[in-house]
Amino acid sequence: MTREPGIVSGVSVAHQHASVEAIDAASADSQREAVEELLARDGVAEALVLQTCNRAERYVVTEDPQRGRDVLASSTDALPADTVVAMDHEESLRHLLAVAAGLESLVPGEDQILGQVRDAYEDARHVGGLGPVLDDAVTKAIHVGERARTETAINDGVVSLGSAAVELADRECDLSSATALVVGAGEIATLAAEALADRAGVNQLRVANRTVPHAEHVASTVDVSASAVGLEALPSATETADLVVSATASPHPIFEETTFGSAGDTVVVDIGQPRDVPLGAADYPDVSVFDLDDLETVTAATRASRDAAADAVEEIVDTEFRNLLTQFKRNRADDVISSMYESAERVKARELTEAFGKLDLDDDQQEVVESMADSLVNQLLAAPTESLRDAAEDDDWTTIDTALRLFDPNFGDGDHPPAVGMADDDMPDRLSALVDADD
Repeated sequence: MTREPGIVSGVSVAHQHASVEAIDAASADSQREAVEELLARDGVAEALVLQTCNRAERYVVTEDPQRGRDVLASSTDALPADTVVAMDHEESLRHLLAVAAGLESLVPGEDQILGQVRDAYEDARHVGGLGPVLDDAVTKAIHVGERARTETAINDGVVSLGSAAVELADRECDLSSATALVVGAGEIATLAAEALADRAGVNQLRVANRTVPHAEHVASTVDVSASAVGLEALPSATETADLVVSATASPHPIFEETTFGSAGDTVVVDIGQPRDVPLGAADYPDVSVFDLDDLETVTAATRASRDAAADAVEEIVDTEFRNLLTQFKRNRADDVISSMYESAERVKARELTEAFGKLDLDDDQQEVVESMADSLVNQLLAAPTESLRDAAEDDDWTTIDTALRLFDPNFGDGDHPPAVGMADDDMPDRLSALVDADD
């Protein structure tokens, strides 16, 4: 069987094809713990786990690709099949680069994901999850993410729907002394909360979510007085809020229409998909409701700029992806070449020791013989070295595997017969003849 050392397998449960509930079900309590669990599985040499509000992804490195696929499948077998995307070696590597570049984000080019990739890298490194394959891959992904943001306009303008909602709200009311309510704990809601705290400078922030610990996490990340409540507290929280930004993935409105009856002057920005706020809420004279269509005026110019920039980012990803594959191929070939030279050096050293034991050579003569042996090794292995590097570039792993079998670490330890046409007893006479000729 062809050997393919250092093969990456990946699995993604992300917003493009999975619900918030599915992503939550695919997520572990911590990235570090998830990496440790993967490393404990037989055959897993390296592991990386990336978990955000909108994705839960795992990557492993194994010698046998099927083993990697089996390990990852066992971690997602409880999820609906259409929510899980399995990736092979090259798909995993390119996906990592695209994720870090912001191409896979809900809002293309958002900055948060690059920091999350860095966090995943540090978590995996801390528990020994990174080896030569994933370390190079994630380092390359971070490099791509940085290039995308410094060399293109992928993150120019309004960063997200969450920040766009805040910008729209700021046009409608004075947020500097406002009490704001953010409903949801996903990526958009988190970015809205951050924008309210950092850019708008609200006086007080409340975060409501069905899962209160998730709301507490969002509240803990903002630099403003913030608290978390469950959805059952929405009526009272809405009554005291000057601004409501709602961004959940609930299939039905999470507000009752009557919730806004006693809310007073309130600006509501509903960016839930589908709507979180009933249409009738806008009938109350003191309540102004804006939805995704209203955000078009805020995001249209930004979207056009980012769509154009996305093409440039794709080119960066493609170029760096090819560079990464070339790097891996060269590394694999170099490993085989190193084994080949080590094996040849062991044979050379063994035969020289035996020959010198049978010949009466002075130091100068021994140096001549050693130099000749070095030259023979280098000349004999020059062509195989070039062929192995060409094979790696061409994905010719049959040739690589053959070389591994011929030049494995045990090659030359005494279990192999001497080269055809040269018995061991002939070696001293031939070496002696060569020395005499040189004299």
